[in-house]
Amino acid sequence: MRRHLLLVLLIICCFLLINAKTKDNAISDENDSKTQTKTKSESKVMDTEDGASDRPLKRVKRIDDSADDSVVQKRTAEDDNKPARSSDDSIGDRVMKGTEESTRERRKTSSEDEPTDSNSDEIKAEESDEEQEVTGDEDEPVVGEREERVLTEKERLAVQLYESAVALLNTSRSDRQKAYDLMAESAKLDDEKAMEWVAKQHLFGDLLPIDLSVAKDYFQRLSLRGNANAQLFLGVMHSMGLGVTPSQSKALVYFTFAATSGNTFARMALAFRHWSGISVMSSCESALNYYRKVAKRVEQDVSFSGGTVIQRVRLLDELENPGSFSGVLDDDLIQYYQFLADKGDIQAQVGLGQLHYQGGRGVDQDHSRALTYFTQAAEAGNANAMAFLGKMHLEGSHVVPQSNETAFKYFSMAAEKGNPVGQSGLGLMYLQGKGVDKDYHKAFKYFSQAATQGWVDGQLQLGLMYLKGYGVTRDYRTAIKYFTMASQSGHVLGFYNLAQMHASGTGTLRSCNTAVELFKSVAERGHWGATLMQAHTDYKEGRVAQSYIKYALMAELGYEVAQSNAAFILDRNELPELFDKSETHTRALMYWSRSAAQGYSVARVKLGDYHYYGFGTRVDYEMAAAQYRMASDAQHNAQALFNLGYMHELGLGLKRDIHLAKRYYDLAAETSLDAQVPVALARLKLGLVYGLESLHEYDVNEVLDGLNVQKVLGPDWDLYVMTALAMLLGLVIYFRRLPQP
Repeated sequence: MRRHLLLVLLIICCFLLINAKTKDNAISDENDSKTQTKTKSESKVMDTEDGASDRPLKRVKRIDDSADDSVVQKRTAEDDNKPARSSDDSIGDRVMKGTEESTRERRKTSSEDEPTDSNSDEIKAEESDEEQEVTGDEDEPVVGEREERVLTEKERLAVQLYESAVALLNTSRSDRQKAYDLMAESAKLDDEKAMEWVAKQHLFGDLLPIDLSVAKDYFQRLSLRGNANAQLFLGVMHSMGLGVTPSQSKALVYFTFAATSGNTFARMALAFRHWSGISVMSSCESALNYYRKVAKRVEQDVSFSGGTVIQRVRLLDELENPGSFSGVLDDDLIQYYQFLADKGDIQAQVGLGQLHYQGGRGVDQDHSRALTYFTQAAEAGNANAMAFLGKMHLEGSHVVPQSNETAFKYFSMAAEKGNPVGQSGLGLMYLQGKGVDKDYHKAFKYFSQAATQGWVDGQLQLGLMYLKGYGVTRDYRTAIKYFTMASQSGHVLGFYNLAQMHASGTGTLRSCNTAVELFKSVAERGHWGATLMQAHTDYKEGRVAQSYIKYALMAELGYEVAQSNAAFILDRNELPELFDKSETHTRALMYWSRSAAQGYSVARVKLGDYHYYGFGTRVDYEMAAAQYRMASDAQHNAQALFNLGYMHELGLGLKRDIHLAKRYYDLAAETSLDAQVPVALARLKLGLVYGLESLHEYDVNEVLDGLNVQKVLGPDWDLYVMTALAMLLGLVIYFRRLPQP
């Protein structure tokens, strides 16, 4: 009994001690709070005494740096949550419209890798028709605590100059020079946005002359403030050797800092470097980590319309085949289609509507014109036009207000005509419960009908239903089948979902390499891919340096077509203002190597040529032959086969073998019709050489001695010869006397 009583008393004592400790902590927290409030009040009083109280307050974001306790003003870009840039926007030549928007701060609190549905809806709701500057920092996270401070007189003047420049750039073309001067003045006063704008213009040369020293100076100053864009472009400059000595190690450092701040371009650059082993150890898992984050960003931006089409044009193909289709519609052809559409041609109306709805092929995205053409065709009874009108109303934009009811009406009209686009639209509405009750069975029915007709959206959505088990038994293999079909049609979400399944080993064996290749394909379909067409336009209009810098930027991000185009420009020595002639082949060799590593056979042949002739490297016939052999084995390149035949013929880097040379010549002729004429000439030459060499192998006297007539016919050989000649003469006379018909 006593033991129980002692135990109860001990428990009561412990409870009282814990309660007392809790009260002490609460009192301590309250005192700390009062102390902090008092400190802030005293700080405000000190500011007032210093004469700062009569200045207007302006909210400016800053990042606390615990290393040096310095306050760094951070003004982030307002281009977040905007639609993709149109294909004619140049990097760095766009500023946001309106002075109010130029001072608006971005607050992004959601995680990049795990965004909530509400956040995605907010992003889409805030989209407008304003053009977006491609910088690569769209998903840059907020770092540190945000506080308020009072701007100095110098900072206020810099902001005013920047806003005035923005207003002029967005409202008047005649005052552009004045806007540039104001922007330069603001940059000299250390306004971060103005400094970044001026630096990018001097780097890319779109609105200001290319001046790499000025660009480097501003980027270095911004980098010290933690500006991710500046760190990105410094990495690009060090990698390309623009205005600085080339240094892949420094480029890697700058890319790493920018990627840590969430810069999309820096993440792509690091992903490609880890994937290819450029200045780092090759690591599939590291590349997968970076590419997955960028691909997630692209997946979030994909709308029901599918997004802007990215055109990839090779300058080398245009040179060798001037009449080939480059993916860009000619202005005369567009005007012809517009003429047909105005005359009531339904197919022309639908085609132009789709072109303006999605953009691409040299045509800007224009939903107002798309709406006009679709409406005209739908009134004439075209099912495709009805379905696309349903798309526009389901998605909503600044031109067409979002309306589930109207979308359902148009989708139903198109589906009744058996249109797969309309069927897929109805399936999506039933799947997501937009304007109708959720019904997985109806959704599955409509998606199946669309997929049967080969419509890519139906295939994609069926894959998602099997993946998630919506209305059907979860079946990963069937999901992979439909995702594969969607990806073969070029749907970015088909690639994305396949990549996710290969990365996690869902429904298939885990394959890091396959996942990286798929995520890379998704990442390169982001709206920033429009920079490739900007670079192409610059080149066609004679702005070669501007074109090269854009191609080089995209090459750093892993775009193979940009790597080959940058190498093409360097190979033709078209950049005397940027590089010495002695440097161009060395730089071109680097880009040809990266392009060849991604499977471009022409780049592999170029590598062989560079080693054969000693361009940018020493002459190495064996290495040249190895490059030609890789191109011939992997891609059956006719030029590589022909070159191998030539090297076997002369014994350069390979064993001299006339028979193998002829074999390679024959294979080249079989591979390409264009190779038949040079192969025929090579065969003729090879036959002559072979004949002459055969004669040298024999002793002429020995041959003549073997042709001794007396030894062959005996001592009466002259009688045999005379008899043969007499018989021959008799035959000639006989045939001449025959009557002529």
